[in-house]
Amino acid sequence: MKTNPNEAEPRRHLLGEELSALRDWLVAGGQAPYRADQISAWIYAKNADAFSQMTNVSKSLRLWLAEHADIARARLAAESTARDGTRKLLLTWPDGQSVETVWIPDGERNTACVSTQVGCPVGCRFCASGLSGLQRNLTAGEIVEQAWRIRRLIGSAGVDADGSHPPRLTNVVLMGIGEPLANYDAVVKAIRIMNASWGLGIGARKITLSTVGLPVQIRRLADEGLQLNLALSLHAADDELRRELIPWGRVPIAEVLAACVYYFERTGREVTLEYVLLDGVNTEQRHAAQLARIARRLRCNINLLRYNPVPGLPYGRPSATAAYAFQRELRARGVNAHIRTSRGSDVEAACGQLRRRETPPRQKAGPA
Repeated sequence: MKTNPNEAEPRRHLLGEELSALRDWLVAGGQAPYRADQISAWIYAKNADAFSQMTNVSKSLRLWLAEHADIARARLAAESTARDGTRKLLLTWPDGQSVETVWIPDGERNTACVSTQVGCPVGCRFCASGLSGLQRNLTAGEIVEQAWRIRRLIGSAGVDADGSHPPRLTNVVLMGIGEPLANYDAVVKAIRIMNASWGLGIGARKITLSTVGLPVQIRRLADEGLQLNLALSLHAADDELRRELIPWGRVPIAEVLAACVYYFERTGREVTLEYVLLDGVNTEQRHAAQLARIARRLRCNINLLRYNPVPGLPYGRPSATAAYAFQRELRARGVNAHIRTSRGSDVEAACGQLRRRETPPRQKAGPA
C-alpha cells in the first residue's frame, strides 16, 4: 500500500465507511477497486471481526489494514439478560465513553435498539438516558457497530426453536440513548450503511427512527429518499404539558405536526405517535381527547407505553386497567391505538431506562 509519511491519517472505522468511500481509499493506496467488495463481504456477509480472517485478501493488504483501520472498536464492558430474553450490551469506546444497545428477540423477529449519542441533550423528565446530559455524538461507525454486534450475537445463538433456519437481525430501531436527529449526518450515513445490500441489508421499512420532533431535520429526512418508519415521541398533546415533560419541546406541537405531514407526503410512510403513559400526569380523558385530535390529523397509529420506572424520578407506572381505559377512549374516537409491551425492564433495558450503567442491575460486569 502507498502511504504518505508526512500525513498522519486517523485510523479508519470500516463499519462507518460506505462502499464507495472504502473503494476510493483503497484505490488511492494503490489497490484494485474490487478489494473493497471483498473486505465488505467479509465484514457484513461473513461477520468477520479480524483482518486475519480475510483469507482471499493478500497478506500484505491484511497487515496494512490492521495497521491503519479497525473493523470494530468497542469493548464489551457488560452484558445482561432479562427474564423475557431481552439482552443489553454496555459498549465502551476507546475514549472511555459508553453506550447501551439492546437485542429484543420476538419469535422470528429480532430487533436491535441502538443509541445515537453518548448521553442525551433532550432531558425528558421521566427518562434515565439524559440524566447525565450529552457527552458527545456517536460516529456513523459507532452506530452501525451496535447493530452489527447484535447481528453477530443473534448468529451465535444457533438455529430457531424449530430448527428451520438460522435467526437473523430483522429490524433496527434508533430508540436507544440520544436524539437521532440531533446527530443528523452520522445517523443518516449509518442508516444507509445498515440498509445497503453490501452492508447489513436491513430494509428501510424495517428501520424506525424515533425523535422528539425537530421540524427542520424531519423535513430534511423526508427528502433523503429513504423509506424509513418515523416515530414521534409526543408524550403530551398540549404545548404546556409537553414543555414541562420535555425541555426540548419548546417548538409548538403544531409546527412539529406540520413537519410530520410533510414527511408523510414526501415518503408515503405514516408517522407513528409514541406516548408514554405517566400515572396521573397525561392519562386523563381530556388528554386522550387531545391526543385523538392530533392522531386524526396525521392519520396515524398511536403506540402507548406504560412508564418504565426510573429510580429517583417522581413518576409512576399506571395500572393495566388505566392504560386500557386510555386506549379505549382513543379507539372510541376513531384512533388506532396499541399498548406496547415493555421488554427487559428487570435489567433496565426497556424504553426510558437506558443509562450507561457500568454494572447492570442483577448482573456483574463481564470480561472484556
